[in-house]
Amino acid sequence: MTKGPELKTERLLLRRWRESDRAPFAAMNADPAVMEHFVSPLSEADSDAFVDRMEAAFERDGYGLWAVEVRETGDFVGFTGLSRVTFDAPFVPAVEVGWRLAHHAWGRGFAPEAARAALGFAFDTVGLAEVVSFTAPVNERSQAVMRKIGMRRDPDGDFDHPRVPEGHPIRPHVLWRIGVHDWRRA
Repeated sequence: MTKGPELKTERLLLRRWRESDRAPFAAMNADPAVMEHFVSPLSEADSDAFVDRMEAAFERDGYGLWAVEVRETGDFVGFTGLSRVTFDAPFVPAVEVGWRLAHHAWGRGFAPEAARAALGFAFDTVGLAEVVSFTAPVNERSQAVMRKIGMRRDPDGDFDHPRVPEGHPIRPHVLWRIGVHDWRRA
């Protein structure tokens, strides 16, 4: 895995993926609490394939979903970053800010701290005009992060996620947005 853009916050380092991240990432993706708002937990092979896709995005786009580590300890705690939306929806083309953290890292403010760094990169380095985020309506924790980072809910943009099977309880998704002007005012 190659060197690429790193982002530092007061407590976190957002960096490219390392081979040593794969095992804790697979354990995180197998945790039912972490994966509560997804179709299902991921197998180790699916988790590894996800790492490969995240790394490919950095090579293709110059940004992606960074591995997040706690600077003080060096502990890997999940990912946060930017991802091109690759499915068909009315708001596409778009770039999403997203995160997934290990259960032991919840409630410490890491998700909004890392997401703010990713948004800063999106607007100040990549030059994006807008970033979106989305989740199932029942995922209140992620929506709380979206609020904390200055995003606004766009009820007109709510959609059925095309990669979630029809009839699945998490197929409906809510859309959140933040534009560069709102980011700069915040």
